[in-house]
Amino acid sequence: MTKYPQILVNVRVASKNGWEDNKPIKDIVGKYATQLGDNGQLLVRASGTEPLIRIMAEGPDQAELEEIAEQIAEVVRKELA
Repeated sequence: MTKYPQILVNVRVASKNGWEDNKPIKDIVGKYATQLGDNGQLLVRASGTEPLIRIMAEGPDQAELEEIAEQIAEVVRKELA
């Protein structure tokens, strides 16, 4: 089993309610999940205890993961701040 680098970004939001139905967030997550394909994974979820959206990316290229996580975080900030 190959171990890949992981990136975790927490984005503080005004409200985490309904984030799953936000079209810009769904679109960018779908775009990058497709980009990673079978070479990695992407998990975006709301924190159970804090007003945070957690973005976790895993794959072979650390720089790519950092870019992906930051791009998603930027959209989450814009949509939910």
